[in-house]
Amino acid sequence: MQHEIVSREEWAVARRALLAKEKAMTKARDQLSAERRELPWVRIDKPYFFDAPEGRLSLSDLFDGRSQLFIKHFMMGPGQVHHCVGCSFELDNADSVLVHLENHDVTYVAVARAPLAEIEVLKARMGWRARFVSSFASDFNYDFNVSYTPEQLAAKKAVYNFAPLDFPIEDLSGDSVFYKDDDGQIYHTYSTFGRGGEQFLGAYGFLDVMPKGRDENGPFYLLADWVRPHDMYGKGGTVEMTGRYHPADCGCGKHG
Repeated sequence: MQHEIVSREEWAVARRALLAKEKAMTKARDQLSAERRELPWVRIDKPYFFDAPEGRLSLSDLFDGRSQLFIKHFMMGPGQVHHCVGCSFELDNADSVLVHLENHDVTYVAVARAPLAEIEVLKARMGWRARFVSSFASDFNYDFNVSYTPEQLAAKKAVYNFAPLDFPIEDLSGDSVFYKDDDGQIYHTYSTFGRGGEQFLGAYGFLDVMPKGRDENGPFYLLADWVRPHDMYGKGGTVEMTGRYHPADCGCGKHG
């Protein structure tokens, strides 16, 4: 790795110049966060129900006594055996902060369209502690634009990240935030998709200060270049453009 080598004094001058830019970015981020909190809300009157290990739960139940709910839309449809490396990466990062979120009036829940039995197998394998429920019998995923019917895809009416979806896939990932007031009324306050979810990936904070940075140099130029399910590092396999990981021995024909 070729790099300029300087004295400690010269380094300090360059570092102070960069620090000024970092401070400006911090202030800009604070302003953006404030504007995000000022977004209008959408009242949720439609009933949504989810399958959980303890039984059928409503959207209100998912708050678990808190006023704020963060939902991870996990990219996993029925029968989907090749799971999204980005979604798995996000669950790994979330597990480390659950106790802090829960003690600051935030409940974190992962939701996938796959049946609960399939979710439970994956959750046990990965050792995740966050609550993970199924929206299999619900319109929830479809209403929040992370799952699509064959009819939507065929008619090219699917929307993802607030724009037309330009490739056929039944399930994608994202994150949504909800608030419940003292009267029990629920509101949708925020959603983000695609690279918008990077703000919930704490590992990137470390990589961004390392000499090699994120080191995402292809073929996709994003986390799918290197992230794997945490129990699959060093075991080969490949990742689709959609982020789905294929073990080396899965026999699906998508990798050599």
